[in-house]
Amino acid sequence: MKDKLKGMIVAVVAVAALAVGGAAIAGAAGGDDEASQKPISGSALDRASAAALERTGGGSVTETEVGDEEGAYEVEVRREDGSSVDVHLNKDFELLSQMNDDDKGDKKDAADDD
Repeated sequence: MKDKLKGMIVAVVAVAALAVGGAAIAGAAGGDDEASQKPISGSALDRASAAALERTGGGSVTETEVGDEEGAYEVEVRREDGSSVDVHLNKDFELLSQMNDDDKGDKKDAADDD
């Protein structure tokens, strides 16, 4: 009986360890962790900012990211009216998409904006 109980405890501990390890690996591998987002820098920042501001009709760049899921570069622009726009660019700084990103959660694709 004692050996059977010991075996069950070892099995439960092993399963718990696997679950904790799997969760840690999943958390490290994926996720939208802002700490892992790399801002655009150097001449790429100048080119990406200029392309985004041209597309949005002006404003100010508030945030940038290299290699986001929608393209090579993402530039967030705050327009004069206070609205925010995410502009996604390819590696040649050409527009892939543009999405309104205001507090209402309204998102609009660039294809609808032309």
